[in-house]
Amino acid sequence: MKTAVSIPDDIFARADRFARRTKKSRSQLYSDAVREYVARHAPEDVTDALDKLIAELGQPRDPFVSAAASRVLRRSEW
Repeated sequence: MKTAVSIPDDIFARADRFARRTKKSRSQLYSDAVREYVARHAPEDVTDALDKLIAELGQPRDPFVSAAASRVLRRSEW
């Protein structure tokens, strides 16, 4: 998909230099940057990935660890 965005000149220049240095197109650089930004700000994706990993490893739940984690969470301020 093509789109137009406005970014400050100094950021554009730095991104352009970085794209040339890493031999990426600007489109690829911006796509990678947005993908990484979204991934960092979507904690449910991290949780889903960890849940899948645990399921793949087949690790049984440890009742002690579950109880200890529950106690820690109850005492933690959110």
